[in-house]
This record gives sequence, structure tokens and C-alpha cells, in this order.
Amino acid sequence: MDVNTAAKKPVMLSGIKPSGELTLGSYVGAIRNWAERADDYDCYYFMADLHAITVRQKPADLRRRTIEQLAQYIACGLDPEKNTLFIQSHVHEHAELGWVLNCYAMFGELSRMTQFKDKSAKNAENINGGLFTYPSLMAADILLYQPDYVPVGEDQKQHVELTRDIANRFNGVYGETFKIPQSFVPKIGARVMSLVDPTRKMSKSEDEDPGRIILMDKPEDIMRRFKRAVTDSEAEVRYDPEKKPGISNLMTIYAAATGRSFAEIEAEFAGHGYGDFKTKVGEAVVELLRPIREKTEEILKDKAYLESVYTDGARRAQYIARKTLDKVYRKVGFVRH
Repeated sequence: MDVNTAAKKPVMLSGIKPSGELTLGSYVGAIRNWAERADDYDCYYFMADLHAITVRQKPADLRRRTIEQLAQYIACGLDPEKNTLFIQSHVHEHAELGWVLNCYAMFGELSRMTQFKDKSAKNAENINGGLFTYPSLMAADILLYQPDYVPVGEDQKQHVELTRDIANRFNGVYGETFKIPQSFVPKIGARVMSLVDPTRKMSKSEDEDPGRIILMDKPEDIMRRFKRAVTDSEAEVRYDPEKKPGISNLMTIYAAATGRSFAEIEAEFAGHGYGDFKTKVGEAVVELLRPIREKTEEILKDKAYLESVYTDGARRAQYIARKTLDKVYRKVGFVRH
């Protein structure tokens, strides 16, 4: 991809931490939507390994998951020829701009971030500075590439709003520097919930969520988890997230896997028991994920190919990131060498 011609398209960017295994929610809520936009946008997608270390990681596991996540990105339809795929830590401009933006993010703003409160509660023994300031790094991730849109789940919209606030504050002091990005939230599948607790988002961490479906799950494991999925006592397949969160979550998943509308799903399962419905949802997910699992396994065997993808991706990303960072350094008054 020629960076000069690609820059004429609207820019879209996003990333996922390799701190756990990619889930069904990661795919239908994010990656599949990314893949559909490759022809219309200049797309940058990365493995957010700098963000992952705000929580202690086993180094070997982090390295493995980072490479596996890259292979899964490709298996999910992200063509490296059409999308810039890279590892966050390979583009040092992320960390450098993250520090600058720390100085334009207010303490009160950072302390109000919902995810900081949630993660602090879960990691009380390791409430580190990175956990508190990582929204500034996330702002750097975004603003480096001057994107028009940032595809996010509902739970990440707060961070994009903070990014917009930081960018506007910086622009207000130094003049037009950053493009102000918009959140992009897909309508269906934007928030896939846990099968055992449909009030919580499906988590990448196994310890947190026994009701998750990961992309590499075997068909028999997928079916077993769907058969155990939480429902309710009404025995009616009807979309009502407040009163029927379990069934509504299964309907969201089935809609994402089959393309059917909620009305069509309600008609299809009218008069059927929940057992039949859960089996059908499980079967649809098995077939949705089968080619992804098989393609990922195939790609992981070719280490040279994966290395070429992330090396070329970092080169392309850095070409754009360096331009933004140079502009920022000039604006704040750093002496360049």
C-alpha cells in the first residue's frame, strides 16, 4: 500500500490488548467490522502490548499472544496489503506522544475514567501509574494517525471523548495540530456479554469469565458453553435487554452469526424451548468461527510471513506517526536534532 495514496482516504484506527485471548465479542464487536472497511478507509490496527503491561503479564505469554493475535487479525479478514497491522511497541512514537499528552490530560479527567476504577478494584495490589495514565497513551495511539473514526465498543467511548478533549486543549494552546476523531460503534454485536453473566461484557480473561467463547475454541467446547448459557424462566425468545438479558445476548450473538434480524429470530423460535434455541446459536457460532480457527492455525506455522507483516506494518505506521510527533515536538518547543 502506497502511504501517499492511502492518506487521501478517511483514516480509521483501533487496537486490542494481547492481555488475553480474543473472544467472539472481539470478533463480532470489532474485528469483523474493521475488515469490512478496508477498501473505503486507510486502516491502522495494532496489538496494544504497551497497554497490556498495566497489569502484570508473563513475558512468554505476552509474546505468544501478541503473535497469535496478529495471526487472528489476518484470519478474521484483515488483509495486510489493505490494512496496516503492527505491534504498538514497535512504533516508539506511541510512548513518546503518550508522555506529552500526559501533560495535557487533567488529573480529575483521568480519575473519572470508569475503566481505571474497575481495574483498580480488580488489581488492588498493583494500582500503578500506568493504570492511571493509560488513557493518555490511548489518546496518543489515536492522534498520531490523525484518524477520522475510531471503532470502539460502548465501554471505550469514554476514552475517545477524553482523546477529543485532550486534542482540543492542545489545539487551543498551540493551534491546529490534531484532527478531532469520532467514535464509530457498530449497531449489531457491539457489546457481546458473558454467557454466564449477561450483565457483564464477555472478557478476554479466563479467570474473570467462564462464560466466554474464544476464537480458537473447539466446536465441542463452544456447544458446551452455549448449553450452559444463562436464560430466564419465561421460555420465550424475545429481545428485551432489561427484562431478558440472557436471551437478548443470545439473540445478539445469533443475529451477528447469521445476519437475521431480531424480529426474524423471534419468529423462527416462536413456540420453541430455550434448549433448541441455545443449540442453534451454538451451531451458528461454531460455523462462524471454524474458518477463523483453521486459518489462524495455518498462518501460525509461517513465522517468517508473520515477521514480514509486523515489520512492514511498523514501517508504514511509523511513516505517519513520525510526521505527527515532529509537529508536536516543534509546537511545544523541543529542540530537534
